[in-house]
Amino acid sequence: MEKMRHAEELVREFLVFRGFTNTLESYETELRTDIGKGFEVNKILDLIFSVYVPKFHADKLVALLGFFKHYLSSSSDTLLVSTLSKLEASILRFYVIHAVQCNRNDKVVEFFALYGSELLQRSQDWTLWFAIPYKKNPHMDPEFRVFFSKEWYQALHLSSRNFFSEVFSATHILYINSFRNSKFVLNIVSRLPALLKVSSEMNATNILKRDIVHLNLKLSQLQALLDEKEAQLRQFRSMEGSIGSSSNLREESTRTVKNSPDVFPTSISQVGQIEVSQDLAVGELGNVHSELIGSTSGDDDSASLSNDCLRNGGADNASLKENDGDEDFAEVKVEHQETFLGHTSPISRCRFSASGNNIASASLDGTVRIWTYDTSTPASRNATIYCGTEILSLDWECKSDRLLLIGTSDGCIKAWNVDAKRVVCDLSTTESFPSVLDIKCSPVEPIFVSAAASGGAGSKYVGNLGFASLTVWNMKTWKPMTVLPLGEDPPAITSLCFNHNGKILAASAVDGMIHMFDMSAGLQITGWPAHDSSITSILFGPDETSIFSLGSDGKIFEWSLQNQGQILWSIDCSRFCYPFIGSKYCRHEMALDANGRRLLVTSSSVRAPIYQVHGHLNGWRTLPHGAPITAVDWHPTLPIFLTGSADNSVRVTSLS
Repeated sequence: MEKMRHAEELVREFLVFRGFTNTLESYETELRTDIGKGFEVNKILDLIFSVYVPKFHADKLVALLGFFKHYLSSSSDTLLVSTLSKLEASILRFYVIHAVQCNRNDKVVEFFALYGSELLQRSQDWTLWFAIPYKKNPHMDPEFRVFFSKEWYQALHLSSRNFFSEVFSATHILYINSFRNSKFVLNIVSRLPALLKVSSEMNATNILKRDIVHLNLKLSQLQALLDEKEAQLRQFRSMEGSIGSSSNLREESTRTVKNSPDVFPTSISQVGQIEVSQDLAVGELGNVHSELIGSTSGDDDSASLSNDCLRNGGADNASLKENDGDEDFAEVKVEHQETFLGHTSPISRCRFSASGNNIASASLDGTVRIWTYDTSTPASRNATIYCGTEILSLDWECKSDRLLLIGTSDGCIKAWNVDAKRVVCDLSTTESFPSVLDIKCSPVEPIFVSAAASGGAGSKYVGNLGFASLTVWNMKTWKPMTVLPLGEDPPAITSLCFNHNGKILAASAVDGMIHMFDMSAGLQITGWPAHDSSITSILFGPDETSIFSLGSDGKIFEWSLQNQGQILWSIDCSRFCYPFIGSKYCRHEMALDANGRRLLVTSSSVRAPIYQVHGHLNGWRTLPHGAPITAVDWHPTLPIFLTGSADNSVRVTSLS
């Protein structure tokens, strides 16, 4: 089946590439009317026993059985052909029995009128069946009693499933045979060499992707080795610096006591600053390393260090502040890691699709890219969407991977159809609320909610978000349904989250409040002050009896929904959650894994923390990016997580 689908995608891509629109339309039409239903056993059985027989479509039933008989006739396996003939007779007899049970003798008479002579030519066993519509109680007749039993029907259904399963194991052969008479093949048969070239290029691409996976794994191993060596070097330098500092301190103390006692505290402060700088110089970034080693004193050197921290988006500053407690975070054990380098600006959002097969990543360069990390998954959905402005929010349709919603900083909401590879709807919020800070699709109904703000520009991003607007949209008509009440001049809503059945919507605000809405009534049902600072991310717990909130001060709380205001669990990750310097549209967020046991948080450092919720173990650290980690997400079912960074890269990491 996988080979057949791959062949279909290959042909479709070739037709699109060559611009054969008429041929592509004919091809799609034939696929939609495929009588063989893609050679899927369940679909064939449903067609026979749930559609054709109950609705008395004798002509379609005979045509379907004839379809398979025709293509098996070219097979050298005479046993399969003989078995199908016997199975065909049993299915047609079941059609007659079902019509008799439904008191539709007219359908039985009609059936024998159309196909009686053909059936008699095949076997004389059908002779007795011509009298069945005229018998009063055929189910009591010894000749037909067995065919009215439930056991006979179950045996027929089971034998049909076993037969079709065995036949479809050679589906690719049948599929090639069925293509011989297809209309569109006649149009491209002369261009078969080009099609084969596309196939060879795809194989080469898959090989290169596998090589990239191996190289990334090797790079991760080398990076881990480098970190270990740097840690040892840092320890040696710290010991050396301590010895040198002690002797210098004694000499300096002697001089300062004799000359000016008031300077003594300043001298100690400078020595302490030198040791911290040297200790951290070895650790994180090479370009900072050389400057920090020589930075022993003086205002000019301090200014140079400050400028380096700004240029690196705050990563070095956060590294300085987190150093004291960083040793208790072990590095995650990685099975493999893949890096996507398609963007040209920092990543603002990255999301797994509902199935986890596709990834959407957004960048401040105004583009959204859809891609796959699995080389075995067809890449036909890969696309680049140009929005022309910063992307602030992303969300996939919950029931499938068909639609991706995109919210921008200029009030636009785009709906991208990944199958058609085009924007199917381009919505706009009101001019009063231009920044679409978050979008969430309902897991049940075809609706989504957008959180828009009246502000959003400036260096103090959170402070300039202005007021909030929560709008519920219909995904069938693409029109607004209602605006959820928030009161007069409400603070901006930064994050949204639905519960499992879509009846409850949670929203977090810049004033530290959590709001809960009843979606069926369209009213707010409760709310409470959760943080002293702005809340940047909110998530329902795995059993939905609690809700997680992340404040801009780096504090994470798990709140009980049964006892409002009660904190079940908390963690302080403030050493990782400093504001992103130079990225005014990036804000910290968190993501829970499929089991709700591990919490991944964005980081102003090059590594992101992974906390164990309600666990007794310490957290973990991700492998390092080249800049702060600005976006995170977990795979919906597997231990795989996403990290997007200010170094323009997105990484998919699979845990061992």
